[in-house]
Amino acid sequence: MKNTIKFAIMLMVFGLLVGCGEDYLDVNTDPNNPTTVTPALILPVAQYYTASVEQYDRRLNMLGNMMMYNWSQSDGFSWYTDETKYNVTSSFYQYVFNRTYDYALKQYNLLDNFTDTKYVYYKAIGKIMKAFHFQLMVDCYGDVPYTEALGRSINPTPKYDDAQTIYDDLIVQLTAAIDLIKNADDLAEEPGTDDAMFGGDMKEWIKFANTVKLRILTRESSMSSKASYIQTELAAIAAEGSGYITTDIGVNPGFIDGEKDKMNIMWESLGWDYTGAVSMNYKATCATDYIINYLTNTNDPRIDYIYEKPATGHLGVPQGLLDYDTPVADVYMPEFVSNMGPGIMKSSTMDAIIMTLAESYFNQAELVSRGLATGDGEVLYKSGVTASFEYLGLTAAKATTYYTQPKDLVNWNNSTNKIQAIITQKWIATNGITAEQSWFDYSRTGYPSGLPVPMFFTAHPDRPVRLFYPAGEYSSNGDNVPTQPDAFTEKIFWAK
Repeated sequence: MKNTIKFAIMLMVFGLLVGCGEDYLDVNTDPNNPTTVTPALILPVAQYYTASVEQYDRRLNMLGNMMMYNWSQSDGFSWYTDETKYNVTSSFYQYVFNRTYDYALKQYNLLDNFTDTKYVYYKAIGKIMKAFHFQLMVDCYGDVPYTEALGRSINPTPKYDDAQTIYDDLIVQLTAAIDLIKNADDLAEEPGTDDAMFGGDMKEWIKFANTVKLRILTRESSMSSKASYIQTELAAIAAEGSGYITTDIGVNPGFIDGEKDKMNIMWESLGWDYTGAVSMNYKATCATDYIINYLTNTNDPRIDYIYEKPATGHLGVPQGLLDYDTPVADVYMPEFVSNMGPGIMKSSTMDAIIMTLAESYFNQAELVSRGLATGDGEVLYKSGVTASFEYLGLTAAKATTYYTQPKDLVNWNNSTNKIQAIITQKWIATNGITAEQSWFDYSRTGYPSGLPVPMFFTAHPDRPVRLFYPAGEYSSNGDNVPTQPDAFTEKIFWAK
């Protein structure tokens, strides 16, 4: 009932919906005149766009699942030709860039630009979410527009800023946001149901800001030059005292079952339409042979939750196989292969996850294992595995049975390389949810090791490490776009 009310309020505010799909909540406000609408109207729209950038078709989660050999395609479809040939061009996944800047960041910048002190909580949220998105942009592209990025009505040709400089400033901005929240006066307006992530709980926003910091610092943890900096910033987080997230973080502005363009974003774009009919995207998208074999060989019960189990048993398809004529193609028809499972596609009203609790635990475990943080790496590792099990719908007891097996990269004590074990388990935990995180980890660490590339792909020995800048940037801001780095060899600064 509460979800329905939230959506009804939003519909009354925005009037007749323009367009369809992910565009239906666009406010279309002037970024230089943010007081034309209240922050309570901007916030849920911005959060919807955050979910869209993560979970919509051909966005971050799908990109990660294809790059990390989690997903392939069923026979009868040519859905993922560019992905399985690694055709990284200026049009490949260009909406990751465009939708982040033109939609999500645009709205959060409106919140950050409010000067009335009664809107200080909204301003803080704007800062936190801008940091969240800008990190993802750096992780995908390296140098990106930052200091001049969100004033294109004044400056349509923003400069590109240095990736590491952006990273350092994101920590500053997150700290400033936390300070705004903690120092807000009694007259500050608290978000409520307009906050589709935390329902206006500002203590949870501080924990989330700390966890975004944790993600940033973990990404840099392979850089020996940043060790002292990381330790200093981790100490500051500990001194602040709020800690990290304690649950999976999702966006839910009130998704409604059975209504077109109002269901969960991933459900509607990759699963079932509002009538309940299965989509072609769902039929086309299935597990790879490698991930099915990996989960089977490690006795991982998550296999039946991450992937649907056909009546004939689990079956994955090698990436690239069906781009070519093959006499065994009929074996891989949609009814025979393992499509997305019930732990990933839970319901049409499920939260759109943007950060998992498992990732937070694994990031903490990695920093402890690298000697950059204090704590018990084994406890944090096991907590990460357990959080993954519980998100998918399995019990903590099942997680314990799994990680007490005497197997390398499963059992903590039997894993000689703790970092490899942590990253491998994070790969499984983010599978189908926020899989781009494991792609970034792979570029940084090379784990999980032994990951295949698509069949018949011979141009490079491994997968891409970055995206190309989109075509629109060359036409509208060509003088500022950096020389495009090689997508296969020029790693983001934190992975060099």
